[in-house]
Amino acid sequence: MTPIGEIFLVDDETEIRQACQQTFELEGYAIKTFSSGEEVLPHITPDWLGVVISDVKMPGMDGLTLLNRIRSIAPDLPVVILTGHGDVPMALDAIRSGAYDFLEKPAPPEYLIEVAKRALEARRLCLENRNLKQRLAVDFDLESRILGSSAEIKQLRQTVSSLASIDVDVLVLGETGVGKELTARSLHDCGNRQNGKFVPLNCCAIPGSLVESELFGHERGAFTNASSRRIGKIELAQGGTLFLDEVESMPLDIQVKLLRALQERVIERVGSNQLIPVDFRVVAASKIDLREAVSNGTFREDLFFRLNVARINVPPLRDRAEDVMPLLHYFMGVMADRFNRPAPDVAPEVNNRLQQYPWPGNVRELRNVAQQLVLGLPLDLSGENDAGSSDVPASGVAVLDELVERYEKQLIVDALVRNDGRVEKTAVELGIPRKRLYLRMRKYDLRKE
Repeated sequence: MTPIGEIFLVDDETEIRQACQQTFELEGYAIKTFSSGEEVLPHITPDWLGVVISDVKMPGMDGLTLLNRIRSIAPDLPVVILTGHGDVPMALDAIRSGAYDFLEKPAPPEYLIEVAKRALEARRLCLENRNLKQRLAVDFDLESRILGSSAEIKQLRQTVSSLASIDVDVLVLGETGVGKELTARSLHDCGNRQNGKFVPLNCCAIPGSLVESELFGHERGAFTNASSRRIGKIELAQGGTLFLDEVESMPLDIQVKLLRALQERVIERVGSNQLIPVDFRVVAASKIDLREAVSNGTFREDLFFRLNVARINVPPLRDRAEDVMPLLHYFMGVMADRFNRPAPDVAPEVNNRLQQYPWPGNVRELRNVAQQLVLGLPLDLSGENDAGSSDVPASGVAVLDELVERYEKQLIVDALVRNDGRVEKTAVELGIPRKRLYLRMRKYDLRKE
């Protein structure tokens, strides 16, 4: 079985390098030799699976200095020191400085191989332990972000955890309100681009004529009203993640340019011929089946295949009913803190009603329901069709005055929240005298708190 890992041998004597290389290669080890510390340092990385064997006395950078430089790059990388006769005190200093072991030259081949084998195994276990800790930290972070205990949500967290540190573009699919942007942010925050920016762009919210400028930027004078240079979203996402929400809304001509940017990782600002290298990851989200959009001719097939390298399907809330009440209580806690009000108890009949509700608006709608409950407002479930469970009276005839009062109360509540309970500012915003606002608040049993 071929040993796992690599050996770097550093020695200024050609004969020793050649002899050690032959010894290790005969035993099946991958080995590279270097004549100086300066030569080997560029090859040292924190995650390298290997061991360094170095002489102590060398021209220029000696073995102890090399040891310290390596430890500054990879503190737990094993470094074995080779010493000549009489250099044992120096070797002991190396051990105190963090060397894995030291051997006197000429070291018996079988002993040299045994030390290297133990050092490689220690390095492998160290990296595995580190990776396990990182994975556990990511999983713990994801559990606090993507809430729920259903099998569907557990699978979603597992998929996000697996893809977070793999530098591939991702397509996130799901209905409106399921949490596609939350999924994209989790991919970014738990991955190796977390120190870069997360740059969101809603393709549906921007007029078609401006999408190109938003994505790629433009130079001054590129078009009417382009009075200064503008950096586009792709450049802003340098080293980070570009999130393209509702990507199915992107115009076909812009899809061509996006495809080129994804394939070549270069862009041109509008009005410029200069090629700008970019390093970014794309997470694209869609609420429709993009294969159908391809069939309809509204989405390019080549761009679909380019984005569909890895795909995440975010499940709708109706498919994970066991998550409804835990999510509701979580959101009620958030709203209670936000509005400085106690979280109410949920009556059994309301509980049953929510459990059976199909949640067409998904988690976003559930959050709105939590806000209604905390604010003491009538429960408004827009997806209910039966008259007996809606906010309209059971007779099916809504009293106009009741609807008007409900609307007025909601307007006042929203305005008070926006103005942090300040009555005078709220009255100005609503365009009514402060005294009339106080009367309305008394009527609806509202307090500025």
